[in-house]
Amino acid sequence: MTTSTVSSPLLDRPGAVAGEGADAGVAAHYGDPMREQRLLAEGLAVVDLSHRGVVTVTGPDRLTWLHSMTTQHLTGLAPRTSRESLVLSPKGHIEHALHLVDDGETTWITVEPGSAPALVAWLDSMRFMLRVEVADVTADWAVLGEPIGAESAPGEPLAWVDPWPSLVGDTAAYGPVEGHPGEGRAWRELVVARPALEAAVGDRPLAGTWAAEALRVMAWRPRLGAETDHRTIAHEVDWLRTAVHLHKGCYRGQETIARVHNLGRPPRRLVFLHLDGSGHVLPDAGAPVRFGDREVGRITTVARHHEDGPVALAVIKRSIPEDVDLLVGETAASQTVVVSG
Repeated sequence: MTTSTVSSPLLDRPGAVAGEGADAGVAAHYGDPMREQRLLAEGLAVVDLSHRGVVTVTGPDRLTWLHSMTTQHLTGLAPRTSRESLVLSPKGHIEHALHLVDDGETTWITVEPGSAPALVAWLDSMRFMLRVEVADVTADWAVLGEPIGAESAPGEPLAWVDPWPSLVGDTAAYGPVEGHPGEGRAWRELVVARPALEAAVGDRPLAGTWAAEALRVMAWRPRLGAETDHRTIAHEVDWLRTAVHLHKGCYRGQETIARVHNLGRPPRRLVFLHLDGSGHVLPDAGAPVRFGDREVGRITTVARHHEDGPVALAVIKRSIPEDVDLLVGETAASQTVVVSG
């Protein structure tokens, strides 16, 4: 995935330390990541996500068109109602994750940093004779992450509310339905004009992406480009629950969704790991996960939680027993099942 080239004005705030990789261009933290994380968990802070891409789709056919190509049911979507949908490859591998909300005239989509141009190019190639227009508006619009679970009201800036971990529509869960650790996580993305970014923050404390990522890991929430690679199918990371409607019309990659759901099990599975916290250095994302002497997967996201200490998400082979401890380098890692094998 291409990284973002957008640099946020909020990096000029005191103590700001710029992020790296996919989160370059915004602050990883503002000098005290544990305090920032606590404020975010308490619903008091806001996160600069202005490196995310913003795409608009206009025209009377926009929702039926997007419905026909992506995994979620979108026809008849009411204004200011959020949905998550995936774009799959012909073989069912995840290519884009769309955070989507319509304002009655325009469908607004936020995507991972640097991925908007590729999404727009693909959407433009699929327009044919339909009455739709697609635009990459990242240069003019920015995203803020808020610990709020309510849809935006008329007169407020438009927001996409994260549905995780609810079951949205006719779908299926590959992890727990009751008692899911993400149940208490309220999260939405506010879309604001880029010149108004600082005004939209106001006097609220800022938290960096490290804080947001730690709370995402604790909620077992997959992120495109982190928990996914070029082979990932939605079942492996429990992404059907919020983003895939199992009985809508045909779309690219649907055959894989249906076949694995009806006839098989995914070849890999997402796990949550508690890492031995005695060391001072956390493993890097991408580090191999071992069972004994065998490499069985990789770390996808690593974080330091303000209460639970070092934690991670990882994708491992489905065949690995669910009750065994794993190793990341020389660090012991106890697994909690996210996607059942």
